[in-house]
Amino acid sequence: MGTNMNGLFQSSPFGSGNQNFFSDYASIKNGSYGRLMKAYYGRDTGSSTSSTGSTGRSTNNILEQILEERRNPKVSKEVQTANASLTSGISTLKNSVSTLQNEKTYTDTEKGESAADKVASAVKNYVAQYNDVVNNAKHSTLSGKTSNVAAMMRASSANADKLKEIGITINKNGTLQLNESKMKSADISKVKDLFSSKDITSYGSTVMARLQFAGAAAGTSATTSEKTDSTPSSAAASLKADGESLASGSLFDMIKDKDGKETYDLDKIFATAKSFVSNYNDTLDAAKSSTNSGVSSNLARMKEKTEQNAETLKQFGISVDKDGKMKIDEETFKKSDMSKVQNFFKDYGSSIASSASLVNYYMTTQANAASGYTASGAYNVQGSALYTDAF
Repeated sequence: MGTNMNGLFQSSPFGSGNQNFFSDYASIKNGSYGRLMKAYYGRDTGSSTSSTGSTGRSTNNILEQILEERRNPKVSKEVQTANASLTSGISTLKNSVSTLQNEKTYTDTEKGESAADKVASAVKNYVAQYNDVVNNAKHSTLSGKTSNVAAMMRASSANADKLKEIGITINKNGTLQLNESKMKSADISKVKDLFSSKDITSYGSTVMARLQFAGAAAGTSATTSEKTDSTPSSAAASLKADGESLASGSLFDMIKDKDGKETYDLDKIFATAKSFVSNYNDTLDAAKSSTNSGVSSNLARMKEKTEQNAETLKQFGISVDKDGKMKIDEETFKKSDMSKVQNFFKDYGSSIASSASLVNYYMTTQANAASGYTASGAYNVQGSALYTDAF
């Protein structure tokens, strides 16, 4: 008929708020919507005219059905949980790799703990967190992240012999298996070399690079080419990790200075606090415009908890402005009594981490509840398996 489809869609009675729906012209062209409509009308054993006396009325009904499915996609709880857990797990695994790349992990002794024990504990944590990421990736629809997880797994396969030397073998499903006794008897210099941050081609550097790419990747659903911004969930996941670190006692473990005197690792504590402030602000910016009630309510709890503790935060050099944003002064923070900082963040850090975890969950679920239609016209957002080769 020569009708301009763009003009038709722009003048539609559904209004500009639903133009994304009409952008699915490709789905109309390949027949998905047509098959969906046929399936709908197939239920009607009567004539082509609906019981209302108008085929136009029935068409409106099916279009409303499609729009409703787009507004409220049928995403399984398993996929929702996997998407949220994968995002936070990537952040946690990055911290685990950082520990294995830290020179202090390979030195004696903090509170009598040997370097061998510290390395064994760090490797054990790495394997557990690595496996969590791999298992969640299998059920996730975040293709931007899971493609990098698959690349990380290929790096493990490429270094299988070196991993085996330190007690780590690779299972058929791609997860890692740790032989703790072999790990403890291994030469820790081999672990250090394997995870070296100074060698950009090392196993640890390759894994870290993939995790950084995965953390920054857009949370794109496997069944759609529609891109979504992952900043809200990435910032919230990182804030969760920082909050948990500040709430843990291990961050405040005493170390020995060059004179043999026990002291706090101020640089490490400040770096975590600075990251916490940065990710807190990024989470506020990224999630404040969300219309998801789960995001809004947990964001409000975060801001309320911070406002309630603004005076205490100020004592540690962390100021809160009228918009709820934070700013940290390094000199004031490092001069603070770290025992008081530790005691404060046990509650405050845990509280913010809990809220951030929920913001991350709702943002991830919202961002990746993208619609799709199968060849039969049925609604589907999970799509086919992404990692047949990787897993």
